[in-house]
Amino acid sequence: MASVVLPSANAGAAVSIQQITKRFGSVQALDGVSLEIGAGEFFGLLGPNGAGKTTLISCLAGLVRPDSGTVSVMGFDVQGDYRQARRQLGVVPQELVFDPFFTVRETLRIQSGYFGLRGNDDWIDEILENLDLMSKAETNMRRLSGGMKRRVLVAQALVHRPPVIVLDEPTAGVDVELRQGLWQFVQRLNDDGHTVILTTHYLEEAEALCGRIAMLKQGRVVALDTTRDLLERFSVYKLGLRVEAAHRLPDALTRRAAFCDGYLNFQLGNLDEIEPLLAAVREAGCPLRDVRMNTTDLEDVFIEVMRGQDEAPAGETR
Repeated sequence: MASVVLPSANAGAAVSIQQITKRFGSVQALDGVSLEIGAGEFFGLLGPNGAGKTTLISCLAGLVRPDSGTVSVMGFDVQGDYRQARRQLGVVPQELVFDPFFTVRETLRIQSGYFGLRGNDDWIDEILENLDLMSKAETNMRRLSGGMKRRVLVAQALVHRPPVIVLDEPTAGVDVELRQGLWQFVQRLNDDGHTVILTTHYLEEAEALCGRIAMLKQGRVVALDTTRDLLERFSVYKLGLRVEAAHRLPDALTRRAAFCDGYLNFQLGNLDEIEPLLAAVREAGCPLRDVRMNTTDLEDVFIEVMRGQDEAPAGETR
């Protein structure tokens, strides 16, 4: 009699990661990471190189066994029910891994076979069309450019229609046109109910796409919140001033500014600080060539968190 596969106790979450630890020799890659990612979320996983993002994804995919803790996908434990958990997951890796002996279409059919799928050419065609690969469908993989190979990796991850999609730096080395097309397609999948987990160094992508973000530092979760709340928590106004080259602001003003791209950039706590600052510049007799105003973006938040400010306990949820 065939055994019945039952989901774990955390079936309410698309992905449940509980107190995961992993050490490689003297390196503590993950140090008590806990995350709950709800079904249908577009979730960002950010951090500098070496923060533990890829190790965490490898644990999620069952490629690395954690030293302690549990991981489940759509309620299936990754270690106890690996086959069921893996069927729920589509992973786009950072590395360009491909078989040089097959065409693009053959590669996707073979990938379908790994999941016991037959006769899904209509879905394969839809993926090829949306990733602008249709013209390369009968081309051998080894003849594709790096950007095209990355598109195929995305297609492979989607071929079995997984409810959870993990994108590990999917647009690295990809041209702008494909990047826009890829995000439109992924956004559509998310709108249809797929859970998407994204790691990227393009923080403007994460800010635009992700509803909630976790930031990792040295294997620990140091920030976990909605994108909007993270931006509001670190919100500051930035006033950039470009003065005539022949003039110099008083030291009392320059000490408050950071010089970048020809602008003296001032961080302000509120808009009421603008007029006194401009008045001080006028009193110093410095003609202004340009003025620009910016608000906090996700890159600013990331830099502040990585500097160690406002660190949250590992696994904090808000």
